Amino acid sequence: MGKRANGTNWNANIEHMKRIEVESDFLKKVGHLSIGIVECRIRNSASSAPLWELIHAEIERFKQQYTLPEVNKRPTIEATRNAYKQCGKDPSRYRPSAEALCRRILKGMDLYQINTVVDLINLISISSGYSIGGFDADKIVGDQLTLGIGKADEPFEGIGRGILNIEGLPVYRDEIGGIGTPTSDNERTKLAEESSHLLMIVNAYPGSNGLSQFIDDSIDLLKRFAQAEEIAQSILEF
Repeated sequence: MGKRANGTNWNANIEHMKRIEVESDFLKKVGHLSIGIVECRIRNSASSAPLWELIHAEIERFKQQYTLPEVNKRPTIEATRNAYKQCGKDPSRYRPSAEALCRRILKGMDLYQINTVVDLINLISISSGYSIGGFDADKIVGDQLTLGIGKADEPFEGIGRGILNIEGLPVYRDEIGGIGTPTSDNERTKLAEESSHLLMIVNAYPGSNGLSQFIDDSIDLLKRFAQAEEIAQSILEF
């Protein structure tokens, strides 16, 4: 079991925040791992024009800062790619979602507009380089998630991707199966416009340096654009 970092803040209104365990085989392969967690009540919507103003500004900033060959050298993306390799997955064939978003921008392609909270998470992912799991917590079965390595022929329906081969991918599982990988989350627990209970998880393979500020910034955005309340947050160290 990991240790909670100092300075975490728990709101008692979220009575049963999801617990997270990490399988020993996974830790043996990836070594040190920090996990940032935010759970809160939200008011989602189809879209937010002010949020998209921020997204477009971030896209322009990003284009000025990076070129396509440089994207996978961002420390957060490079660390996630290394975790894939250690678990037995080719990160150039199954790209982490943050890398895929950044590459899409640098190829001049538009970002998908999904709903406000998903679009917000994509903004956070672009600016940080973290591949972020965003789940409808009410669709998760049980009070605990376990982080491990995907198995051969393990059933997993990626959002908008159909059946995804998650063998060798880091994967979060609830009581009945996988719900999220850094490449894609599962259709079963995806955030919809009517979702009102968010669980956001960030795997920080470089360690927790800067992760606390990142979590705080994410909460500020959730408050601003999704009226987040009853907020619980934590950082786990493994």
